[in-house]
Amino acid sequence: MPREGQGELLSRAVWDVLAQQGLERLTIRAVAAAAGCTTGLVMHRFPNRRALLRHARQLLHETTRARVEALEAAAGSPRAALRAVLHQGLALDPQTTAESTVWLGFLAAAVADDDLIAMHRAGNRAWRARVGRLVEAAAPRQDPAAVTVALITMVEGAAAFAAADPEAYPPAVQTAMLDLTLDAFGLTDPLG
Repeated sequence: MPREGQGELLSRAVWDVLAQQGLERLTIRAVAAAAGCTTGLVMHRFPNRRALLRHARQLLHETTRARVEALEAAAGSPRAALRAVLHQGLALDPQTTAESTVWLGFLAAAVADDDLIAMHRAGNRAWRARVGRLVEAAAPRQDPAAVTVALITMVEGAAAFAAADPEAYPPAVQTAMLDLTLDAFGLTDPLG
């Protein structure tokens, strides 16, 4: 198999193990089993569990960044862009639920690891800057810092709860929560 193919196969396996089996089962051996390869091949690319976690977080950052950039570019107004960007952060389907699970697993591992927590903070600060910029464009007279934190907290909290208990937080409930929160801050787009 070409190196590019191996890289994609291993990336998918890292992601799948963390998203489907959880942080405790993310091991070189589990990734090798998921990829259908030897542990030696996995260790050639990812020498330890920390490398697996860093890779999963980087994949998450790249995937969500590309998605929010496309959503923002396609939106017809600042408020529509804000809603679309926040909406994609909820756990609404298998992909976004897996992303929420990976994010939670990485955060749990990062708490006691300076390198991982720095990576986590950098990703979260980029997310906060994007949402803050959108809040300022959508509601320039509000306190953008407070609104930004409130919106991010609601979205990430809803996604975390939904990833852990999807029956209690189905997509319609999460979407309603987002819309109610946007409306409470006067950020509902009057055009729909």
